[in-house]
Amino acid sequence: MAKVSVEQRIQAVQRYLHGNEPMIEIAKDIGVTAQVVSEWVRRIQKNGVETFLKFYTKYSADYKLNVLNYMNKTGTSSRDTAALFIISSPGMIRNWKLKFEVGGYDALVSKKKGHPSMKKETKRTTKSTPAEGSVEALFHPLV
Repeated sequence: MAKVSVEQRIQAVQRYLHGNEPMIEIAKDIGVTAQVVSEWVRRIQKNGVETFLKFYTKYSADYKLNVLNYMNKTGTSSRDTAALFIISSPGMIRNWKLKFEVGGYDALVSKKKGHPSMKKETKRTTKSTPAEGSVEALFHPLV
């Protein structure tokens, strides 16, 4: 799928809502599927154009659980729930659901990304005797 700017998304939805163009033609014109355009239309109808202005957000485990509870109680799809809660991807909600089913609440807690920091090595308080036959043993004074 091609990278589509916010302006292109808004224009595609406006073309669909205000014109006589079929969704599939609009989608083909900008290089996405009709399903994607349909999702954009749903998101704009529920939340306005602000739905596309929200950038990356780190969701708390409680928020994820509230979203899953809402979806469970109302029976809404992950697509409709994502549009309602202004979550960028319905797939993200499906991932939360799978994680919750497997690992419970703790699985929803965000983990730090990247490599763990390297801990400083503690200073040794006792000197060790070098291994016999090593280079260090040759220069180690006899005690």
